[in-house]
Amino acid sequence: MKLSVLNLAPLREGQGFKEAMDDLVDLAQKVEGMGYERYWIAEHHNSKTIASSATQLLIQRTLDQTKTIRVGSGGVMLPNHTPYIVAEQYGTLETLYPNRVDLGLGRAPGTDQQTARAIRRTDNLNPHFEEDIMELQGYFADTLPVHAYPAAGLDVPLYILGSSTDSAHLAAKLGLPYVFAAHFAPRMLMEAVAIYRREFKPSETLAEPYVILCANVIMADTDEEAQRLATTQTISFAGIVTNRAQKLQPPKESDEAVWEAILPSGEVPHFGPVAFSAQLSHTRIKQAVSQMTACTFVGDKASVAAQIKAMQKQVSFDELMAHSNIFDQEAQAHSYQLLADVVDQEFADE
Repeated sequence: MKLSVLNLAPLREGQGFKEAMDDLVDLAQKVEGMGYERYWIAEHHNSKTIASSATQLLIQRTLDQTKTIRVGSGGVMLPNHTPYIVAEQYGTLETLYPNRVDLGLGRAPGTDQQTARAIRRTDNLNPHFEEDIMELQGYFADTLPVHAYPAAGLDVPLYILGSSTDSAHLAAKLGLPYVFAAHFAPRMLMEAVAIYRREFKPSETLAEPYVILCANVIMADTDEEAQRLATTQTISFAGIVTNRAQKLQPPKESDEAVWEAILPSGEVPHFGPVAFSAQLSHTRIKQAVSQMTACTFVGDKASVAAQIKAMQKQVSFDELMAHSNIFDQEAQAHSYQLLADVVDQEFADE
């Protein structure tokens, strides 16, 4: 089983954007030495806590500071860009760093609706995702009246990203690899992968279905330490749910300590004339965070190996892409090394 990394370039508490970008490159260098297959960088906009707004620039810097690992977009939010410009940019990257560039494609804006309007300069936010992908393929194949140099004739692998069944149908129809974003939206994982495998049509680039599962992975030498490190992820997702996104926070001793700090006393939501109790609010936040983080492997090597095997019984995937919100950089790197050890020891033949 191949192993890869997704990085959203989060800012840790006390950091600015430059430090987060430096961390991104540093981690790429470390996981390259561990034998990881690819390293993908996400696209997000209008966020004070995430540094991955100009994804292609971070990809270029990462490629330049590494030697062998594939680097790509996880992904380009294609409706935000013209296919022609994407072809030029990623054709340039492929020219500079041959056989090391991946192009993951998503249909979401990677931001809020107001920012999406600012990016696209239109109120029409309906994506023409399939048409844009086919146009992009045409520029790389050089079959269109307009030529996109230096992309023309280059082979840059395309991947369809998704968190719903819509993307599964499209990836199957086009015969492209499918990457499911279970690290934040796992609810439709099994249904989407089943659709993709059932409906897959071989293409010039892919003869059989290929599924990459993107999941949260937080590992340590003991289950207890991994659970402690995972509280940073809990804080992060709770911030998203409550619309209080913040930089990555140091871990707390337990999730219980996280929930105690979520709502200060007296800050209880009101809906019309009805005030919900703090306990009810906590319950709803916990439920939302639990749903978003359901696809998370947490623990030591034995525990995570068992969790991955259990997931394989539920859904068939060919590659595991790990997303790890761990505050301490050394602990994060150690987590990735432990995961590499698990895959090498338990899943090498898959």
